[in-house]
Amino acid sequence: MLNLETAAAPHRLRRVAIEPVSRVEGHGKVTILLDQENRVHQVRLHIVEFRGFEIFIEGRPYWEVPVAVQRLCGICPVSHLLAATKAMDGIAGFGPLTPTAEKLRRLLHYGQIVQSHALHFFYLASPDLLLGFEDDVARRNIVGVAAAFPELAKQGVLTRKFGQEVIRHIAGKRIHGTGIIPGGVNKALSVEDRDTMRAGVDQIVDWASEAVGLAARLHDTSPDFYTSFGEARANMMALVDARGAPDFYHGGLRARDADGGPIFDHVDTASYQGLLQEDVKPWTYMKFPHIRALGADKGWYRVGPLARMQVGDFLPTPLAEAERQKFLAVGGGKPLHGALMTHWARMVEMLHAAELARELLDDPDIVGTDLMADKGPRRPEAIGVIEAPRGTLFHHYRVGENDLVTYCNLIVSTTNNNQAMNESIRAVASQFLSGREVTEGLLNHIEVAIRAYDPCLSCATHALGEMPLEVSLVDADGALVSTLRKG
Repeated sequence: MLNLETAAAPHRLRRVAIEPVSRVEGHGKVTILLDQENRVHQVRLHIVEFRGFEIFIEGRPYWEVPVAVQRLCGICPVSHLLAATKAMDGIAGFGPLTPTAEKLRRLLHYGQIVQSHALHFFYLASPDLLLGFEDDVARRNIVGVAAAFPELAKQGVLTRKFGQEVIRHIAGKRIHGTGIIPGGVNKALSVEDRDTMRAGVDQIVDWASEAVGLAARLHDTSPDFYTSFGEARANMMALVDARGAPDFYHGGLRARDADGGPIFDHVDTASYQGLLQEDVKPWTYMKFPHIRALGADKGWYRVGPLARMQVGDFLPTPLAEAERQKFLAVGGGKPLHGALMTHWARMVEMLHAAELARELLDDPDIVGTDLMADKGPRRPEAIGVIEAPRGTLFHHYRVGENDLVTYCNLIVSTTNNNQAMNESIRAVASQFLSGREVTEGLLNHIEVAIRAYDPCLSCATHALGEMPLEVSLVDADGALVSTLRKG
């Protein structure tokens, strides 16, 4: 919905609000300040939804945490389940997972990557990409895509369904499952369920390959536009394994600068608080993380598909690596930072996850029955980090001697991308809105840039007691009378 309003602002600036931002998970809005000639003076992404998970998880028994925190989101509950359970593996004192337990967790995660990426690309992003940013708003949705491209829409729906079925077979339910527990998993995968998934995975790999081709062709229709739209030159961060390949489930932290140069590499995730700092601002409930050593102005970064494709040295599955090389060739050896390039990277990742799932479904360990790790003494503190579909996800907990949680800190993927999203929408506003008459179609350009990050706004607003509040009082003529700040 487009909401135009003349609001109080310095120098008689006009305030344009996009509220709510559509086709994203959660609630947010964008405010744009324009002068009399429609020149853009300020653009901000405000996250107005608030959920206090970091506080109300305190005082709960630690074994409840994995099931509780996945209620942060109905789109990516597996991400929070896995990150929290990885932390609780340490809290509960478990040693290394058994091969079967780790492979089942990984298969669950790959299923989630497939379903989440398919949901975003086909349901949320494709109406803009296939029908046009300024197409009739009544048609610019998944129903319009299904009418114009029925076979493509069918493939998108069935690809997502496959990922959801992988989740159901392992976690017990498609959403908010309970199959992953501290120390391992609580149910073996039956041969019948394995065979059901194996029978369908080849088709998913083929469809994912076609989706990568579609993303590449969309870029080729207007290469300069796709490469530069919403460009935000950002540092990039992701988990990589010992070989330097991106790893969705485990690894060390690697960061590169906007030119591809090294910042840090293979850093233990347990030391993340020494690497990253979270700042707050008075106009949003979402924090602004940055790399401590670089400071707030130069240290903000991007996570997620666009970062992972460029931070890692290679993808260890053949089809996805071949497509990754084609993707990187567009940059001519330089990192890509355009927001729309994320869609192409996301489809390469969907193919990669489908290939990884196929490998695991052919692995005899996947139907093993040794499900629980050996248990040692309980620990007071642990950190679980994974690569969620949207990017790097941190879960950090401390637990008292009475087994109750005393501290919880979450840095979710969307929070990591906060500054990058704001920079992208500023770039779009400057290029497409400034000096022009504001229309719904032009404002949708702003939303297109936000959607490229696939933000999960519910996940990103979870802290309590640290968020500043700013209230401005203005008179009838729009002049600022006073401002009060808290925090």
